[in-house]
Amino acid sequence: MPTALALTTLLLATVVSARPSPAGQHTRPPSLLIAAALPGTPAPARVWPPSARAQPPPRAVRYGWPLAPPHPVLRPFQRPSSPYGPGHRGVDLGANTGEPVLAAADGVVSFAGWLATRGVVAVAHMGGIRTTYEPVQPSVTVGQRVRRGEEVGRLTPGHEGCEAACLHWGARRGTEYLDPLGLLSTQRVRLFPWREPPPE
Repeated sequence: MPTALALTTLLLATVVSARPSPAGQHTRPPSLLIAAALPGTPAPARVWPPSARAQPPPRAVRYGWPLAPPHPVLRPFQRPSSPYGPGHRGVDLGANTGEPVLAAADGVVSFAGWLATRGVVAVAHMGGIRTTYEPVQPSVTVGQRVRRGEEVGRLTPGHEGCEAACLHWGARRGTEYLDPLGLLSTQRVRLFPWREPPPE
C-alpha cells in the first residue's frame, strides 16, 4: 500500500510539472517536485540570495593624534551642561606655529575654510563622528578623502587662551560634543596643569 501511494503521488507530481506555466511565472523544476514526493528523500538545500547572506561587520575606525609628538594637553575637554551652556568643546594641544595638522582618522573633508578670523577644517568619519581642527591654514578641499595621519593644514597662532600656538581639536556625533581623547582608546595622554585665564 505505501508503495502504491508513493507511485500515485509521483505520477501526480509529474503531471503537474508538465503543465505550461503562465507567462511571467516560475514553477519549481520537475526534479524538485519528484524528489519532494518520494518518501524518505531529504528536502533540497535552500539557496539564499546574495542580499540575504550575512555581511561582514564594518571595520572599526582607528584614531590617532592630530599632531606629531610631543602633543601636551594644555586644556582638557569640559562637557557643556546644555547646547549653549559654558564648557570647553574640545581639547587644546600644545604645538608650534606652522606645524602640520593631521587627520585623526580616515574620512572625507566636510569643511575647509574660514570662520570669522580663524581657519577651520572638519572631517567626517564612519560612525557619524566629525572631528574639527583650528586655527589652521587649510591644505585640503571639501569632498577630499583623507587618511589617518594625512596633513589637512598648518597650525596658525591666535587660539583664545593659549599663550603660544595651540591646536583646538574637537569631536561631535550629531549635536553631541565628544571628548576627542576618548577616541584614543589605546593611547597615553599627557595632561598639563590648566589654569583659568584671568578675567578681562
